[in-house]
Amino acid sequence: MEECCSTKPKKEHNHEAHDHSDHDHSDHDHSHGNSKIALYISLIIFFSGLILDFWIKADWFTSNVWLRFSWYFVSYILVAFSVFKDAFELARKFDFFNEFSLMGIATIGAFAIGEFPEGVAVMLFYTIGEMFQESAVNKARNNIRSLLDVRPKEATVFRDGNWKTISPEDVKIGEKIQVKVGEKIPLDGVLLSEKASLNTSALTGESKPSSIQKSEEVLAGMLNLDQVIEIETTKLFENSSIVRILQMVQDASSRKAKTELFIRRFAKIYTPIVFFLALLVTLIPYLFVENYVFKDWLYRGLVFLVISCPCALVISIPLGYFGGIGAASRNGILFKGSNFLDIIANVTTVVMDKTGTLTKGVFKVQDIVPENISKEDFLSILSSVESHSTHPIAKAISEFHPSDQIPESVEELSGKGIKAIIDQQRILAGNTKLLKTFNINYPEFLEEIVETTVVLAIDNEYKGYITISDEVKEDSELAIDQLKNNDIKTVMLSGDKDSLTQNIAKKLGIDSAFGGLLPEGKVEKLENLKSNPKEVVAFVGDGINDAPVLALSDVGMAMGGLGSDAAIETADVVIQTDQPSKIATAIKIGKETKKIVYQNIFLAFGVKVIVLILGAGGLANMWEAVFADVGVALLAILNAVRIQNMKFSN
Repeated sequence: MEECCSTKPKKEHNHEAHDHSDHDHSDHDHSHGNSKIALYISLIIFFSGLILDFWIKADWFTSNVWLRFSWYFVSYILVAFSVFKDAFELARKFDFFNEFSLMGIATIGAFAIGEFPEGVAVMLFYTIGEMFQESAVNKARNNIRSLLDVRPKEATVFRDGNWKTISPEDVKIGEKIQVKVGEKIPLDGVLLSEKASLNTSALTGESKPSSIQKSEEVLAGMLNLDQVIEIETTKLFENSSIVRILQMVQDASSRKAKTELFIRRFAKIYTPIVFFLALLVTLIPYLFVENYVFKDWLYRGLVFLVISCPCALVISIPLGYFGGIGAASRNGILFKGSNFLDIIANVTTVVMDKTGTLTKGVFKVQDIVPENISKEDFLSILSSVESHSTHPIAKAISEFHPSDQIPESVEELSGKGIKAIIDQQRILAGNTKLLKTFNINYPEFLEEIVETTVVLAIDNEYKGYITISDEVKEDSELAIDQLKNNDIKTVMLSGDKDSLTQNIAKKLGIDSAFGGLLPEGKVEKLENLKSNPKEVVAFVGDGINDAPVLALSDVGMAMGGLGSDAAIETADVVIQTDQPSKIATAIKIGKETKKIVYQNIFLAFGVKVIVLILGAGGLANMWEAVFADVGVALLAILNAVRIQNMKFSN
């Protein structure tokens, strides 16, 4: 019965263990070009029959059983054919109890007892419901595709002394491409031109143009705004960030939320049960009712059968989650599955990394304080060592004072710094923990400096320090305020010195902060938080250095993950815009999605239970049954679609 409700991409097409939830609507599509025409013709014939039957009450029509039957049967077969086709396909896979078979049995039964208009109505309104559902799914899918499927169709590449226009799939790594004004960048690469102004809204949702300088990274999908630029490609088309993210979002619906999985399992058990209950409603009264009329009780059984179809549930719940994923994408947030929408709605504590999450991660050298060494030699040695590290602080130092010196050996000590050999001298560059490890004395006042410090020691002798500063992101304070307004605890973990960590935590209003942590220290702190079973913990980091903590948390969120392969691979949720305020937005979208899903569950169950009781008691006819099935399904679909139109911006 889930066929009509599947929102999976077409690649998910297996029927393992008769799980026809993967049956793809796009495979048969009910031949929607032709089926719309068939539906319109069916509607005209059906309503003209009702007018002749109940309004004009034409004797030539109402008294001629075969004419009346033929009239309604033509209307019926136009919309019923595809349903019987699907029922037959599933029966070949030994799946006999599904939505299509229930509809088929109920409507054939209605015709058998002379209730022609009601038999047509069930199938007709079911088909209309199908089209509404497919329209809603397509809208959700197209919303995502319009946001993310910004892949250019061609690339201008420099080959054999000429510019040639070819498919992006044919461009190799290291080739030079040209992008004109108004064109989208076709592949990831680095800028060869001096500068560029790029619109990144298709990727991040940010309307403000980004200024990119020479040698900086550019990504496929960005729009060139003001001059012809040249780029050297660094990735093949299929590995570009935008292609991978599009694939990630399209695959997201295959990772089901627990609610969705439960409803699907429930529907498989529920459907055969209601089929046999309908049979009992028809036959059991024969043993207890004096004036038992088979036709009347068969009608009640058929009503029971139509009402019982779980269409509203199996359509609207996946659609609700799919809509949530689409709404998040529109806000620059990528969920890797509907299960994470469920988890994030229950988050009680948000744990954040400092550098690159709450701060910009763009470090600048401030004070340079050498001791018993010239400033030039101090910076040259320090820079030559730090140039071998990928840490943002090391990058800031090596860019501040490039050095020609080449160390003979370099060893990075996690969470402490670097040990190197230059001209047979042992060089130590890092934090004070590094000096403590090698029992090197240093001035005590270094521990009191709030800013990040990098110390240098040569052959076990302290040679001075520099200070580095990082800038807090513009919306970090807003992000913390939003989380606290939602009664969510905030924790900051940082490998930076504790004094600086506490200073930023106090400035932003974070509940608790821990500095000076090695990677295993962050894991330990997170494990302590998770030891309380009531805590649902989200960790927000850069997705590279914090991979162990991202994996350990209930939901891992990567900041600025658009250009980071590791972030996309590791995190459950990727925030493309690099804005901490999107953490609260993601939680809000999760809560709204969950609310809509539960509203639909209660609506569908509530109405069905009431009308089932009335139907079994003979107080509800086939028209009420149609409302309980198709009507409630339509209401649930419209409710699920709401999330696609909600505003979640801060």
